[in-house]
Amino acid sequence: MERVLDGILVLDFARYIAGPWCSTIMAEMGAEVIRIETPGGAEDRQQGPFAPNGENFRFLMMSRNKRGITLDLNKPKGKELFRELVKKADVVVENFSPPVKNKLGFTYENLSEINPSIILTTVSAFGKDGPYAHRLGFDHIAQAESGSMSFTGFPDSPPTRAQVAYVDMSTALHAALATVLAIMHRTKTGKGQQVEMALLDTAVSYAAFPGTMAEYEILDQVRPKLGNTGYYSFSDTFYAKDGMVIMAALSDPLWNRMVDLIGHPEFKDDPRFADDEARYHNRDIIGPLVQEWIGKRSREEVFELMGKARIPCGRVNTIPEAFKDPHIHARELFTKLDVPGVGEVSHPRVAIRMSRTPGRIERPAPTVGQHNDEVYSSLLGLSAREIEDLSSGGVI
Repeated sequence: MERVLDGILVLDFARYIAGPWCSTIMAEMGAEVIRIETPGGAEDRQQGPFAPNGENFRFLMMSRNKRGITLDLNKPKGKELFRELVKKADVVVENFSPPVKNKLGFTYENLSEINPSIILTTVSAFGKDGPYAHRLGFDHIAQAESGSMSFTGFPDSPPTRAQVAYVDMSTALHAALATVLAIMHRTKTGKGQQVEMALLDTAVSYAAFPGTMAEYEILDQVRPKLGNTGYYSFSDTFYAKDGMVIMAALSDPLWNRMVDLIGHPEFKDDPRFADDEARYHNRDIIGPLVQEWIGKRSREEVFELMGKARIPCGRVNTIPEAFKDPHIHARELFTKLDVPGVGEVSHPRVAIRMSRTPGRIERPAPTVGQHNDEVYSSLLGLSAREIEDLSSGGVI
């Protein structure tokens, strides 16, 4: 079945999460992605968790659907091969540090001289300009500097990072979207361009969109840490007899249904709970009453009763519980791939659904240089002897 990015060739020089996940999204939607590493393998292969055979699980998730080759960009012959690859490509994805980028010639100006229609997708920690442009960084550093850690956690806890790398993953998603937009623009005009994404840009936009910075700017208020409680609405986690649940009574209709359900209909006309903000400020009054009602019941009883009342409610799942959840399996959110030396591994699908051009996961992550012969012969027309010489010379 056709996929929307069929025929697009992507050279992926990125490492770790944000850059590689960007190209993984494109690969699932049909792009031919070639992951390019230094001979011997890139450093992101060396991070856990590891399978019994030493394979990196995260690398498997980030590099499925890609072909893998090696190339030493510091060698003259490596630079020559790089130029030939860029001539064939539609997109180059990279996340080199500024000194390395300049040394290797990974600027849009340099690449567009080789291929005027090239799209260069650059991912960095702090962007290519501004006083922090020279700094290195990762997801949790961007979380910290964006301010989001300052109001994450419970009141008696220090600032807390999210363990899910949402900054990396969101930056990757934005980068993939922007790259596809650049492809659309090139289709109309024939012109390539640079796509630039920074982790801090993503983190600040996510931290600010709920109104936190406007709240400070206009009202001189700074959000405190509240644990799992919602801001300016009533939402929290509660203990049932057999585990935790989370529920949300945002807006008047949900609030009215909830107080009816827990046996306090008088709160519908109580001025202390007149709107979402008032309920937020008086959460210490209603919270214990909701806990009392939930605490008498099992999670299934809570779900059944709140479901009938049309009140959003969910389990606070462990990873094993989420992995076994019947709805997750019904939605086919994982594809099993047979990974050599590991066995069948469930790979999470990109969360994009398209009726006419659905994405799919077809092959596991490549081993180091697995597709050297295939790519260098089919894409650049090199002979078996030439490829063997490049390998023995440490170029690939």
